[in-house]
Amino acid sequence: MQTMIVCLPDELPAEALTAHQLDKHFGVTGTLKPLFWAVPALRLWQRHQMVSLRKGRPPACAGGPVKLLDLQGMRHAAGVGAGIRYQIWQQTVHGTRPATPWPVFEARHLADPDRYTLDAAAADFHAQPRVNAMRMHAAATPGTGQPSVGELEMYQAGQMAYQHYSATSAIAGDALLTADGRKLSPASDALTHRVTYLEQALRHLDTLAPPQRLIAVAL
Repeated sequence: MQTMIVCLPDELPAEALTAHQLDKHFGVTGTLKPLFWAVPALRLWQRHQMVSLRKGRPPACAGGPVKLLDLQGMRHAAGVGAGIRYQIWQQTVHGTRPATPWPVFEARHLADPDRYTLDAAAADFHAQPRVNAMRMHAAATPGTGQPSVGELEMYQAGQMAYQHYSATSAIAGDALLTADGRKLSPASDALTHRVTYLEQALRHLDTLAPPQRLIAVAL
């Protein structure tokens, strides 16, 4: 499941944030997702500005004005969590050679799907010792917070790179829709394209005025 960050136009009322209205106004088929954190010092009179605010510490929500979202806290927490996962990953794959990431096999399949089927691509990817080590770890220790094979290329980029990737992805999601209708998204699942997207998304988020409203949508 992917997450899109949507910058809401000023004229759109909060009452319009339903699945039907999201499709109508933005052409987005999905549901609101409690991705964001509200700022710790959220006042009682500010709560009505938040979208789908939940109880808890930190209080999760599906969106609200930028000034009331704890984006920095989200980035910090995601980076810390990524550091822990990276240490687990290092122990898991110790002694294995770097693996070819999935997008390489996928691109080869897409270039000639008749000669190199999707099943063959998946089999070749999963046959790699490093991938098998990660799969075995996931099978033996199920649950959230474990290294994912889908992030293999990010792990292999190094600990600091993986932490930065996780921290920025925490607030930028997988795609971003600007208030004027421009869609930003990676050209593919390859790390280089994901990094390009994150650069573009963060650059845009940094330009937003404090009252600008954001919402997160699960696609």
